[in-house]
Amino acid sequence: MSRGTGRQENFAKKWVMRQYWRIQQSQAFISVGFWATTLTLLIWPYVRWRPFFSSTESILGLSRTYWGLASIFVSVLLSVLFVGWIYDRVLGLWVEWRSVDTERNPFMTYALSPNWMMATAMQAEILKRVASDDEKIVQDAEWVLEWCATQASEEIFARTVQKWDEFMPTPTPEFWFLPPGTVEAARTVELGDDD
Repeated sequence: MSRGTGRQENFAKKWVMRQYWRIQQSQAFISVGFWATTLTLLIWPYVRWRPFFSSTESILGLSRTYWGLASIFVSVLLSVLFVGWIYDRVLGLWVEWRSVDTERNPFMTYALSPNWMMATAMQAEILKRVASDDEKIVQDAEWVLEWCATQASEEIFARTVQKWDEFMPTPTPEFWFLPPGTVEAARTVELGDDD
């Protein structure tokens, strides 16, 4: 596969995931509304024939039909909240969910976001200088600096450099722990997500 094809594939995957992320942001609120509305309309035919709901009388100026629909809607909402409470307080499955979520997140396992890269590189360099007489610490610090340098080839670093250049008063410097020209190369990466 050519380099251009890989970038196009990456762009397509990223575009799809961005749309999926946007859907997820509103999913929690919308799904509760859909649950309550759908179940209310499914339950209503089974209870509307009861005398209380079929009466032509009104309560506080509203037909009993509306009170019946509202009571079913609120009952469904309370049921969903109760299931959520059971899930949280009794089952506690969110702990395992967060564990799996963390394991699958590259920035919690092997990748570094640019801000963590900077902090990690600075700590490694300080440690290397403070413990310069300890060969093992210097060797480990060099490994950490090498790890940080490998992360500069990722798109997230290019995105960060370009954003830093936008809002910082001075351009992003060529950092000492990166190979020469890395920051300049990051400036030229086309991100292609201006939708």
